Amino acid sequence: MSKKQNNNDLMEKIVSLCKRRGFIFPGSEIYGGMANSFDFGPLGVELKNNIKNAWWKRFVQDRSDMFGLDAALIMNTKTWEASGHLDNFTDPLVECEKCKMRFREDLIDGKKCPECGGKLSSPKQFNLMFKTFVGPSEESANVAYFRPETAQGIFVNFKNIIDTMRPKLPFGIGQIGKAFRNEITPGNFIFRTREFEQMEIEYFIEEKNWEKSFAMWRKEMISWMEDLGIDVKREIHELDVPKDERAHYSKKTIDFEYKFPFGQKELYGLAYRTDYDLKQHSKHSGEELVYIDADSKKFTPHVIEPSLGVERTVLAVLCSVYNEEKADGGERVVLKFPHWLSPVKIAVFPLLKNKPQLVEKAKEIFVDLNKKHTCMFDDNGNVGKRYRRQDEIGTPYCVTVDFESLEDGAVTVRDRDSMKQERMAIKKLSEYFKDKF
Repeated sequence: MSKKQNNNDLMEKIVSLCKRRGFIFPGSEIYGGMANSFDFGPLGVELKNNIKNAWWKRFVQDRSDMFGLDAALIMNTKTWEASGHLDNFTDPLVECEKCKMRFREDLIDGKKCPECGGKLSSPKQFNLMFKTFVGPSEESANVAYFRPETAQGIFVNFKNIIDTMRPKLPFGIGQIGKAFRNEITPGNFIFRTREFEQMEIEYFIEEKNWEKSFAMWRKEMISWMEDLGIDVKREIHELDVPKDERAHYSKKTIDFEYKFPFGQKELYGLAYRTDYDLKQHSKHSGEELVYIDADSKKFTPHVIEPSLGVERTVLAVLCSVYNEEKADGGERVVLKFPHWLSPVKIAVFPLLKNKPQLVEKAKEIFVDLNKKHTCMFDDNGNVGKRYRRQDEIGTPYCVTVDFESLEDGAVTVRDRDSMKQERMAIKKLSEYFKDKF
């Protein structure tokens, strides 16, 4: 019987598992770490890539109305003047007069420091953009910024896509890439970090069709979450963001909030940005950013924006698939990833590591299966302990080579979820696993 937990105890267990099993490490750890900086280990990077590759295939490659882009991290500063980020991309900052800790005013309760109870200063607006300098001298003329979102790279390339790809409306531009925000109070593991990755689409439409397109992308995002293994009915809450809380350019925004162990927080966003961005960049750049239809009519398209965070996706998935179960008279921790999402698809074992003939046969099978699937060779400890390790990292199948394998050409295949085992001819393994992922 599966046992789910919905409290901070679960969060601590997930953080511990991620470090122990090679999913996520604290950044710069040998130097004492860096607050809210994380590195993705061997299994974590496989999980992230599975998410990104599936998103890219689903929302860019498999759609005839989508085009891909990979824009620069550092853009001309005029980009951020036009978008309003230089003036408006701020959070209210307060500082404790006693311990000097700083906080976002809108994320704390009351008027006293949550750390020491000291008096807090009056709020001041803190710009979240990371500043740097381009060139050999640190002068105001050389100031530049790391992008705080991927969207603007799409908008400034709108004309390039129109000129080179000749798309027909409606069409979208998709991008996966890093963004940087100098958050005042990052936290909750990888939920809020200063360096993060976005999977984002700007979908260009005629204004009259915005509600139809908005509904289509809402449906697509829900379907995507279901394919990730998220229980949408139980774990997702849709918040229709009130007008006074939306970005000034947004006519409608939905936040898909996930019920994390630390609270119900935004996972994804879907926004109707109107024609604000293209008109702003057209005004500031002097370039005509318009679409010309079949009747030679020029107009500025409106935009629907589905925005999805990679790290938040990883965290939501880990929370959704984490299970503690009774097994063989004890308990096991198992990550029940959808098979396509698992970092490792198949683990291959020799029954004993000190028997060269078993190791040789197991490595032969590993090499063959690894050509088509992400596999792991494991000969450390007894088979029971290996099963538990593979359960804990979410591996759907384990293949064990024993002494009978050398005689009958068959191996034991063990299923992660049911824990059932079956004998199977080695020559049938490739066909058996062909459609499993």
